Amino acid sequence: MDNEAINPIDALFDEDNNDPILLYNQNGEAISFEQIAIIPLKSKVYAILKPVQPIDGLGEDEGLVFVIEQGENDAQDYLTLVTDEKIIDDVFEIYDDLIESEK
Repeated sequence: MDNEAINPIDALFDEDNNDPILLYNQNGEAISFEQIAIIPLKSKVYAILKPVQPIDGLGEDEGLVFVIEQGENDAQDYLTLVTDEKIIDDVFEIYDDLIESEK
């Protein structure tokens, strides 16, 4: 499947999608991510994504938290990397609780 043709947010919510989520960094470089979880929290929706290829400063088993932002004036929604440690901790706490409840 051609990942570039798929909106990343559509791919996140497509239960049949097993392809990596393709995002672009501030330099325009494509980075592939594996979807770990979608977490709703305080009227926002967060995605935990794990890079397919190693990223400097990020452990092999670590994921990043992105928030789904609404585009303005009919623009498409988009993902923004979350840097607020409190939000990151809250998202991973919910994720950990979900994993525990499935055991």
